[in-house]
Amino acid sequence: MSATTRSAAGVPDFTIVTEHGGEAVSAGQMARLHQRYGWAGSYCHDKDVLEAACGTGPGLGYLNAVSRRLVAGDLSAAVLAVAQQHYGTRIDLRPFDACSVPFDDASFDVVILFEALYYLPDIERFFTEAHRLLRPRGVLLLATANKDLFDFNPSPFSHRYYNPPELAALLATAGFTSEFFGGSPISPPGFSSTVFRLAKKIAVACHLIPRSMRGKRLLKRLVFGRLVRMPRELTPDQVKFEPPVPTAAQRPDRIHQVLYCAATKA
Repeated sequence: MSATTRSAAGVPDFTIVTEHGGEAVSAGQMARLHQRYGWAGSYCHDKDVLEAACGTGPGLGYLNAVSRRLVAGDLSAAVLAVAQQHYGTRIDLRPFDACSVPFDDASFDVVILFEALYYLPDIERFFTEAHRLLRPRGVLLLATANKDLFDFNPSPFSHRYYNPPELAALLATAGFTSEFFGGSPISPPGFSSTVFRLAKKIAVACHLIPRSMRGKRLLKRLVFGRLVRMPRELTPDQVKFEPPVPTAAQRPDRIHQVLYCAATKA
């Protein structure tokens, strides 16, 4: 990681890997965005909710509409500023590290961490912090990329990815019981999908996949053709999604692009 990708405080420049509202994304990315927050919303009705590592906050409008109280934050000041500029005072947005959150014990019913688990240098510390923040029977909601796919491409700045058996063991140690789900299934086996995934695997191995979101958008336009604009804010009337399906905690999932976990404080 070069010095130019870190701030003066040593925080990676997450702006280059974070999706921003108004930018072009693939239809698949849009479907995953809707699924993440639609799934989370089913746990958040009339609850006190915290979203850590909220990024630019595309799902905060939806969560704010369905929850009793919503607080969100991010470690990156530059990324959080985008959310603050959009939401203003409508949502309680604060700068904080997901592993050290400035709230009292048992302050929330739901804690959310989406597509950021692999950026944490100390996942055990985060699980301990989430357990502290949650009330009895509170729920920690996670969404993460599936590292066990044939053509998996890790994100820049990532530390480690986890599959269901690994997460289940760590969560049990931290005092959680966990359920796992899969979303965005891979394309059925066929000549075109097999060739595409093989080409992607070769590109990943040869470091040909762009690291920045701008470079990835150019590549997606070549591969997927027409892209769509990601909204700056999802609202309840916009969210349409297929619920993720249950998947086993005892073995890796090799079918779905996204893994979801609902971990309940024991």
